[in-house]
Amino acid sequence: QMQLMESGGGLVQPGGSLRLSCRASRAILSTFISYDMGWYRQVPGKERELVAIVASGGRSNYADSVKGRFTISKNNNKRTVDLQMDHLQPDDKAVYYCYAVGERGREFWGQGTQVTVPG
Repeated sequence: QMQLMESGGGLVQPGGSLRLSCRASRAILSTFISYDMGWYRQVPGKERELVAIVASGGRSNYADSVKGRFTISKNNNKRTVDLQMDHLQPDDKAVYYCYAVGERGREFWGQGTQVTVPG
């Protein structure tokens, strides 16, 4: 079954940028293309929240808190979904999780990557 692996987290100063990448393994191309891919984040004591998602057809949606600052992109040939995060703020500090959901509602999650913005 599909496995998701994130990379790119780390420490960045307020106003800085990070790019998260998620690579799907054990997924044939047609399967990956059919999946909606996204990023969630979670801070201790709070529920996991959707940050951005790109549908299989290419339409993307963003949380209001990141609109205009974050950009999600999916590369089917590479089987990756990236999240470019600009103008990062302390409220963006969280563990970021890669997410995939198929037509039948089957879901996959990555292990998460920490993003830290001091402040």
